[in-house]
Amino acid sequence: MASQQISDGRISLLNDNESADGDFTLYWMQQSQRAEHNHALEFAIQRANQLKMRLLVAFVITDDYPEANLRHFHFMLEGLQQVEKALRRRKICFAIQIGDVPGTICKLANRANEVICDRGYLRHQISWREEVAENSPCRIWQVESDVIVPVETASDKREYAARTIRSQLNEASDRFLEDLNTTPLDKNSNRLSIESIDLSDLDKVLETLSIDRSVEPLGEFRGGTSQAKAKLSDFISSRLSKYEDRPAVLESNTSFLSPYLHFGQISPVEIALAIRSSRGHRKSAKDSFMEELLIRRELAINFVHYEKDYDSLNCLPDWAAITLAEHESDERQNVYTSTELESAETHDPAWNAAMIEMKQRGYLHNHLRMYWGKKIIQWTNTTGHAYRTALELNNRYFIDGRDPNSYSNILWLFGLHDRAHQEREIFGKVRYMSHDGLKRKMDVDQYVDQIETEYDVKIKGT
Repeated sequence: MASQQISDGRISLLNDNESADGDFTLYWMQQSQRAEHNHALEFAIQRANQLKMRLLVAFVITDDYPEANLRHFHFMLEGLQQVEKALRRRKICFAIQIGDVPGTICKLANRANEVICDRGYLRHQISWREEVAENSPCRIWQVESDVIVPVETASDKREYAARTIRSQLNEASDRFLEDLNTTPLDKNSNRLSIESIDLSDLDKVLETLSIDRSVEPLGEFRGGTSQAKAKLSDFISSRLSKYEDRPAVLESNTSFLSPYLHFGQISPVEIALAIRSSRGHRKSAKDSFMEELLIRRELAINFVHYEKDYDSLNCLPDWAAITLAEHESDERQNVYTSTELESAETHDPAWNAAMIEMKQRGYLHNHLRMYWGKKIIQWTNTTGHAYRTALELNNRYFIDGRDPNSYSNILWLFGLHDRAHQEREIFGKVRYMSHDGLKRKMDVDQYVDQIETEYDVKIKGT
């Protein structure tokens, strides 16, 4: 099969070095943890073929990855198991090493003629790539593969809200929504002699890591591209037609794809193409899903890319910062410590049930996530404490935590990407969510009973 041209909009050079003499071309896999529909991988194969080199794909596990715990590592390693098998079938050597990320990659880069990396947007991901680019002797390419529209193509500035970026994303998306063919590797690299850990026993690998083990792995969500594709197929066949009704919380009319997008185990382009080509669904249902996948998700990436202070209340719009400050001293009827909140010990059984589901399942319906976060604002004594508590719990328990959507969505609770609403106590003009409003979206008693039964707990407040 002929090589497919990767759009120039996805490709950038991170340094001015030339190609070097080397033993292989190196693809440093970090954000795009998959062996299919991966623009960075296909570009790396094309470069290796052009340079008549073998290809090494390398992944570095670091046990001090920011805020990651056993739940996150287990899910990621399940995905990497599948990557290893898929690459082997494509005659590509896959080396997984444990250590300092940029340092380990730089050592491999000393043996490479070129390095290709995928793209991440968080502070540490950018820093890693800058360090590798600065300290490697060869050319470093970066290929963007975890968005539909490359971030600079969509906008050259931080956007204020979905309405200010929607038209650009919609107009540009057709250029980038193309199926990605696989490129055969000319030189079999399976016999490359590169140190790599054995992924056949995940528990053994996890035992070697110095990580937070207090949050258990999950039973319902298993990592890997095959699981992501199965969830996508199931969503299209059974729930896409009802996606517009997803606020009906107990119906679970959601895709459950965010954990897999977080780890790059499935491409957003592949998802979008599958949604667009599906039959038997209203256009409005497809458009509603694409609003989340394209507009809302890539608005969040726009935010962390152009806002270097993305994990702080300092980046709130002026109106939100001012109104929250004006109501900082408002009396709270109920005030809880972060420990009480994490232990689901509030007076509100619906909120407690959501906290328990979040801890046990690692996932929560978006409407419940919003309610959960808004109540933290209402029940903590300062805005700063509310923000730190919500972000810490979000990143600790959700499989899809610790990514651009996490930082954007937590700050949305405080007014980011939103507009001013009717002024009230504590929230000022920031959007409020009431218990009565939640009851209009779901049968709260049924939800609480469901969580008590499923996780064999007695929920406080019932």
